[in-house]
Amino acid sequence: MYNKSDIELKVAEFLLQIKAIKLQPTNPFTWASGWKSPIYCDNRITLSHPAVRTYIRQKLAQLIQEEYGAVDVIAGVATAGIPQGVLVAQELGLPFIYVRSKAKEHGTGSLIEGEIIEGQRVVVVEDLVSTGKSSLQAVNALREAGLSVAGLVAIFTYGFKQADENFAAAKCRFSTLSNYSALIDYAVEQGLIAKNDLELLSTWRENPAEWGK
Repeated sequence: MYNKSDIELKVAEFLLQIKAIKLQPTNPFTWASGWKSPIYCDNRITLSHPAVRTYIRQKLAQLIQEEYGAVDVIAGVATAGIPQGVLVAQELGLPFIYVRSKAKEHGTGSLIEGEIIEGQRVVVVEDLVSTGKSSLQAVNALREAGLSVAGLVAIFTYGFKQADENFAAAKCRFSTLSNYSALIDYAVEQGLIAKNDLELLSTWRENPAEWGK
């Protein structure tokens, strides 16, 4: 049985516990985009923790089966989605491929690595969804190669409206194990953040590009 709310909170707990996610509402991080943010997420850290890695692998595999049914192949998005995708493909006993951020500049010039067959039904695996831009580049590459993209799964999403709009425009479903709302709920419940920081954390997601200016 796939209990979505329990899994959202458990994954949030794990990510905070191993410091894959850090919350600093009064001392924000600066992203590569220049955005100020009260949260920093690096899900690659999960790979260094076998119990967390196993839980995420199993739950991503269950999520795929629940949301998308039978698929032929799993695709990872370079680079952070590759190890997560390999783990999920192994769990499901499926072939694995991955999508580069740009085509190789030598040899075959491949954008997609691994064996693909036109018409295969594929689920894309990411570690994190922010605006969805890089994820959807991979989705488009797979579609252009003749594959049928059932959807995308990821460990975590910030829950930006922009991501929802981008995925809707691309006609691509996406599902995640946990999300920003569940994370904040868990952090408040456990006393990891002060209640008076809650407004700072809530307003960031509404307009992340302008927050903190």
